[in-house]
Amino acid sequence: MDANNALLDKLLEAARQGTRNNEPASVIEACERALEIAPGDTRFIFMYGVALRRSGDFEKAGPLLQTIVDAAPDLATAHQEFGLNCLSLGRLHDARQSLEKAVELEPGLSAAWQTLYDVRAAEGDDFGAAEAYRNSLGTTEPDPALQKALDLFAAGRVGIAEGICREYLRQRPMDVNAIRLLAEIGTKLGIVDEATSLLERCLELAPDFHIARSNYATALGKQQRFAEALEQMGQLERDRPDNISHKVQTAALLSMAGRFDEAHPKFRDVLKLAPGNARILTNYGHSLRYGGKGAEATDAYLQAIDADPEAGEAWWSLANLKTFRFSAEQIETMRARLAKLSKDSADKFHLAFALGKALEDSEAYDDSFEAYATGNEIKRRFSAYDREDNSARVDAAIEQCGSELFDGGGHPSDEPIFIVGLPRAGSTLLEQILASHSEVEATAELPFIGQIAAEISGKRKRSDERRYPDVIRELSAERREALGQQYLDRAAVYRTGGSRFIDKLPNNFLHVALIKSILPNATIIDARREPMAACFANFKQLFAQGQEFTYSLEDIGHYYADYLRLIAHWNSILPGGILTVQYEDVVDDLEKQVETLLAHCALGFEEACIRYYEKDRAVRTASSEQVRQPIYRDALTLWKRYEEHLQPLRSVLEGRGVLQAPSS
Repeated sequence: MDANNALLDKLLEAARQGTRNNEPASVIEACERALEIAPGDTRFIFMYGVALRRSGDFEKAGPLLQTIVDAAPDLATAHQEFGLNCLSLGRLHDARQSLEKAVELEPGLSAAWQTLYDVRAAEGDDFGAAEAYRNSLGTTEPDPALQKALDLFAAGRVGIAEGICREYLRQRPMDVNAIRLLAEIGTKLGIVDEATSLLERCLELAPDFHIARSNYATALGKQQRFAEALEQMGQLERDRPDNISHKVQTAALLSMAGRFDEAHPKFRDVLKLAPGNARILTNYGHSLRYGGKGAEATDAYLQAIDADPEAGEAWWSLANLKTFRFSAEQIETMRARLAKLSKDSADKFHLAFALGKALEDSEAYDDSFEAYATGNEIKRRFSAYDREDNSARVDAAIEQCGSELFDGGGHPSDEPIFIVGLPRAGSTLLEQILASHSEVEATAELPFIGQIAAEISGKRKRSDERRYPDVIRELSAERREALGQQYLDRAAVYRTGGSRFIDKLPNNFLHVALIKSILPNATIIDARREPMAACFANFKQLFAQGQEFTYSLEDIGHYYADYLRLIAHWNSILPGGILTVQYEDVVDDLEKQVETLLAHCALGFEEACIRYYEKDRAVRTASSEQVRQPIYRDALTLWKRYEEHLQPLRSVLEGRGVLQAPSS
């Protein structure tokens, strides 16, 4: 017995020495000999599993590392090693859980945080990936000022974090971590141009800073500079060919660019490396859906739910197809999963919205509203929307924009057709009708007008005084024409050859003065819907991004009232310049409304516009399946099923003069 103990001690020292020298073969040899003597010795089982992982034998390493995790659940390094092994096997969900447990037990595990960044990024969890990156940076004990900025940013206090970060960089302009953080803050604030410039500077100083390059590709994608973004991803994939997150990001960018024939095979290749991953399957489903493959998208979402029944986004994505109906068993599963989630999270609010839609379809309207309300309450807590700030923007537009702005200058093109208004007010239906015309093509909800507004305002920090829209009057004729050309050049990425094209970003109703100043011959259509129906449709919709006003009945009511008064102002200074199309009128008399719509766009009548549902194209909004069917009537009075719950909304609309209070 003593001889065995002595031999085990020698083998233990040999294994430790091999680990220190990064010689997995010698560790494996020592551990195999030791385990013949003491099969249950967890010291050797752990080192054996780690050595096998490092040598690339992931299948054999897995059970050994699982044994250690079970035997020593409070050992952070065991969870880290098991997570790293799961990642090598493509088991991203298991890798994420293990790595998250490792950093929970020992927050200073830098390698675990860095790998957790890759895992979360691969799953499309941008917020989680950013948190992991910030924590990996925090473990290296950065300057206290930079750490303060990181902490504030993580807590959502973005404006203060920005100020600290800028001051830090004035003193240390070469700190690439601080540059990258300021770029991340800029992206969060919507100042994407500056974020892009900062990331370019970051990569000049540190070309191998892979996280910054990934962020740079994301920023380029947000600017619709897809060719450049994909070039950056190509470099990342060459530099780190085994990194799944880069392959996922490339697939997502291809999908954003509308290159679905390339995106879908890329997603399938990723899923071969990480089969059964709920988040990647969900992202693949999005790409299939927007590429017009609704049935395949449904299958992808169902596979995601099978892989992880708590994958809230997959549940919501099924509900958001609008044409999918949940079974009673699936509804009960959602109820149980939602009840199980105690903390606010993206999974929880996604599940709540999905359950709301499922119960709505089952005509359980009271329970449905309760689920919608839960989802909205959580999402509102994640939002920084300020209704007073939005009203102030509308006040400024009404005060500062008069008819004198429109002197016929700007770019002469009549190609753009803007559809503005509130989301869920029929804009996708109008887009589909117009896109069925032989001279018109649909693009997307393009962000370019808002970007131009931000560029000319010069606003870079929250504390900066708002100069927009008053700054429009300072634009020279040459500058206005150049900005019109800039918009057309950016939109060209989405065009395929039609003589006219549609930009249907609803929020552009805020920028009608800018549009008509730089593109005086552009067509503008206001897609409108009955107030209660429009507002409730927004309340029950979970948007992928933006539209932060929609997560409170009161916020929605005030936003709708501000929208109406701004459109009234535009009509007063641009008589006949905007055509308002009421959704209910389109439903009641499609042919007449199509004739009016085409006349306003100076387009000849074509029968295909009446049969718009036969048009096969990619649709990127919540109505993607509905507009592939004949006229959709079901939603006209749906809000009345929820009327007793909508009194806060009605009170705002009555108080703002949108609706008349019932006579007593």
